[in-house]
Amino acid sequence: MKSPSLRGVGRGACVGALLALAVVDVLSSGSSGYGVLRPALVLAVGLSAVLWPPARRPVWLTPRLRTAVPALASLLYTATAYAAHRSGAFGPGETAVLLCLLFIAVRHCPPRWAVVCGLLDAAALLTTPARYYGSLTEDEAPGYLLVGVLLAVLVASLAAYLRSLDYRRTVAVADTRREERLAIAADLHDFVAHHVTGILVQTQMARMMAATQPQDLDPVLAGIEGAATEALASMRRTVGVLRDATGGETDHRPVGDLAGITELTSRFANPGQTVTLHSDVPADLPHEVQAAAYRVVQEALTNVRRHAADATRVDVRLGLDGGRLMVSVTDDGRGGTQLPDAAHGGGFGLVGLKERVTALGGELTAGPREGHGWEIRAAFPPP
Repeated sequence: MKSPSLRGVGRGACVGALLALAVVDVLSSGSSGYGVLRPALVLAVGLSAVLWPPARRPVWLTPRLRTAVPALASLLYTATAYAAHRSGAFGPGETAVLLCLLFIAVRHCPPRWAVVCGLLDAAALLTTPARYYGSLTEDEAPGYLLVGVLLAVLVASLAAYLRSLDYRRTVAVADTRREERLAIAADLHDFVAHHVTGILVQTQMARMMAATQPQDLDPVLAGIEGAATEALASMRRTVGVLRDATGGETDHRPVGDLAGITELTSRFANPGQTVTLHSDVPADLPHEVQAAAYRVVQEALTNVRRHAADATRVDVRLGLDGGRLMVSVTDDGRGGTQLPDAAHGGGFGLVGLKERVTALGGELTAGPREGHGWEIRAAFPPP
């Protein structure tokens, strides 16, 4: 990639070349007796449209206006010279300016205007030899026309190619942003669903205990407070990753890793439940694999709360098998839950989880165990 200084030198060289060619046009027009006023005006309009700095360019000076007005000025000069049966002059400066305007029209004008303005610039370029009224021979005229057509086609093709690259780049950026938004939405859904489901379950327990065991309410209320706090912290960490700065004293650890699985399982159990984590994996696994394993455990534990709140034992296992990371979550629930229907989810969590796992080349399976209970198992390929 060229440095800004090199780009500035190249831009300055182009500006200098255009100005030098314009001076040649004016001087040659004066020395040939054609007069310098009309060629100078046409060149002034064209050079202003091409060389006006973008940072200082007014809003009204759109690409349409920049490319159409100089072309019309050139065509008017040609038409008046030809209609008056008088010879006029054109040179390399005006030709270069019209080619620059053709390039700008094809690359930067809106689609319909690109055709109109491009044709205007091409017409101005191809008709300039007509100013030599009566001076061109039958052999010279086709040569001027052929050179003009070749130059116009070459410049227009280059501009169209660069415009297509711009379009593909814009589409790629839009697709990337859309995928990022979907990924962010999925992460927020996972965090919020997990913690809010826990709050809902513990709130139901608190309501039942309020009448029979009011003295035991404090641990349940503390659990509700902790789940709400963790939900806010999870969202704050997610936003912090997006902004590349969490600020304050927020934990800067990436959201979702092996350490997060330990915290997740240690805070999950409700009264009467036992959650056991069996982990024998190194801590230097790629972060995307750790994040996916975290999501597997998180979604599995969320489903336990939604669909098997009566489970008394939940086992979370992480291990290596032939270099593959194996993650499994099993429970002994029988499907006993009293959550409202709206809190059960629509099965989209497992769908998104499978997409995340398969994107890393892994496999995800979920289904009932023998007797009773449920198991979610994921296998990730070696890093």
